[in-house]
Amino acid sequence: MNEERYAYRVRQALNHGLKDISPAASRRLEAARHLALSKQKQTARQLAMAGHSSSSSGSGSHLPYFKQIIAILALLVGMWLSFYWQSVQYTSDLEEVDSALLSDDLPPEAFLDNDFFEWLKDNSPEE
Repeated sequence: MNEERYAYRVRQALNHGLKDISPAASRRLEAARHLALSKQKQTARQLAMAGHSSSSSGSGSHLPYFKQIIAILALLVGMWLSFYWQSVQYTSDLEEVDSALLSDDLPPEAFLDNDFFEWLKDNSPEE
């Protein structure tokens, strides 16, 4: 009820000030009002058309969520494949090193010697 009384007072104040406005300004205000109302009707019509087209499409409103889910799944599969490939590569590298160590003529105690590791570092081919 308080809002209605406030709106009534605002309307009365605006109506009271109407007699102080020149006729030219009154015509410009009326033209601006009609222009604003026509734009409001166009916007309301466009919103109604957009709401109608999105509600009539049915499953189309779920399409963005479907695309996001597909993108997330593709990312997860890509990550899994990358980790799998890395683990296969790592295992393959370890296998090569183990095969080289086992097929070598050096005794296992030689690999425990720190000087041997220094010698390997110094004699390794630089890439």
